[in-house]
Amino acid sequence: MRTVAVVLVAFAALTACSSGDKPSTATSSSAAPKPAPSTNAAAASLDPCKLLPAAAVSKALFLDNLTAVPGPVQDNAANGGKARSCEYQLDGKAAGALAVTRYEGKQGKPAEMVASIKKAKAGAKDVAGFPDGAVYYVDEQKTATLATAELVAGTPVLVNYTGPAKMTPEQMAPLVKQAVDAS
Repeated sequence: MRTVAVVLVAFAALTACSSGDKPSTATSSSAAPKPAPSTNAAAASLDPCKLLPAAAVSKALFLDNLTAVPGPVQDNAANGGKARSCEYQLDGKAAGALAVTRYEGKQGKPAEMVASIKKAKAGAKDVAGFPDGAVYYVDEQKTATLATAELVAGTPVLVNYTGPAKMTPEQMAPLVKQAVDAS
């Protein structure tokens, strides 16, 4: 079920980034983009299981012995979206997932990506503490999601954590911040 939620969030972001609007070439209001590493290094640095280790999720959820398992790869050639995920499990049962979607070859503003997700998700609310904004919502599958976006080596990247509906933005924000800071 968590995989479905990750795919839905990635799809929402893919749709937002592939709209008919021409993306702006203006720089984001956040700090300057990180220096461009080699393509292979940039891709490796966005491995969700490395960006957010199971130990950090265990601590946030007050659960011992969570394991991190790579989730499905979701690529969309039409808009350049390349989604990777990491599923966090306790005794084989889903406890949450981190998804990282790169939009290679695209230009865009992370704040606009976040705004488009907020517009698309009923009841979504802003979460403070992220340079380009973040949004939290609980969807119809009864899962909670916190999503933000950033530029990594000039490429727009969406980062989101999806977990049980009872997870609050205050519980999720440190997890997403850790992943963003590690990217």
